Amino acid sequence: MTMGSTSANGDGLAGELSYLLTLSRPRFWLYLAGPVLVGVAYAASSVDDLFAPAAVALFAYFLVPANVFLYGINDVYDREIDVANPKKDEKETRYRGQRFVPAAVVGCVLLGLALVPFLSRAAWPWLTVFLVLGAAYSAPPVRFKTTPILDSVSNGLYIAPGAAAYAAVAGAQPPLLAVLGGWLWAMGMHTFSAIPDIDPDRETGIRTTATVLGESRTYAYCGACWFASALAFAALDVRLGALMLVYPTLIAALVTSSVAVDRAYWWFPAINTVVGALLTMGGLWRLV
Repeated sequence: MTMGSTSANGDGLAGELSYLLTLSRPRFWLYLAGPVLVGVAYAASSVDDLFAPAAVALFAYFLVPANVFLYGINDVYDREIDVANPKKDEKETRYRGQRFVPAAVVGCVLLGLALVPFLSRAAWPWLTVFLVLGAAYSAPPVRFKTTPILDSVSNGLYIAPGAAAYAAVAGAQPPLLAVLGGWLWAMGMHTFSAIPDIDPDRETGIRTTATVLGESRTYAYCGACWFASALAFAALDVRLGALMLVYPTLIAALVTSSVAVDRAYWWFPAINTVVGALLTMGGLWRLV
């Protein structure tokens, strides 16, 4: 493969776009775009608010461009590590130095910044949180993903799209307990997703929360994060807390079963989609 305009999936622009689509992890698109729907549903005071230009623009940005940014910068700086990562042989793609990938990442950052003039000031900090933590997680010199605990804490960036959408529509900040609950959920989700990478990360000398704790204690850490998340949401509404208890329950079920974590890992996009849909419907119920 050359490092110019040729991608793994073909030549020219069509091949590059196909590669970027795979790089953006379509299976996980709703991890960023889904929180936008939740944020808008709870911020809206009328049906018209659901289709406010800012809400539509944020959903479109976090559906694809934000994922190209987040996973593109990850793949660029994980190029050597990913040689030993089995996930890259199955449902993902390896970065091999194609020059259009860093260019696409920068373009997606600029696209996000281009939204600023069209958003209320209350949303600006959350867009900043997403872009700063998204870069700092993978890129030197900080590279949070190689610092145990900080790798987990920094993944609160996944709730930034929802907080930005809430702020853009409501013109005010989301409830603190919702931010805390969402942040704790994201910490648990990130660390759980790192469990299948424990062996390849250890082989390449990468230290993460999961490699330091080991598989069994990482389960306990994820369960604790998710239980604390459920408590925070319950303080807002007991029904929200009850819904979020699905995550520590799943951890308990997984630990006591014979299901391999690298298999269970691929169930979570569907599980998260269902939970997100129920959260969104709960917000929409106020309007009907």
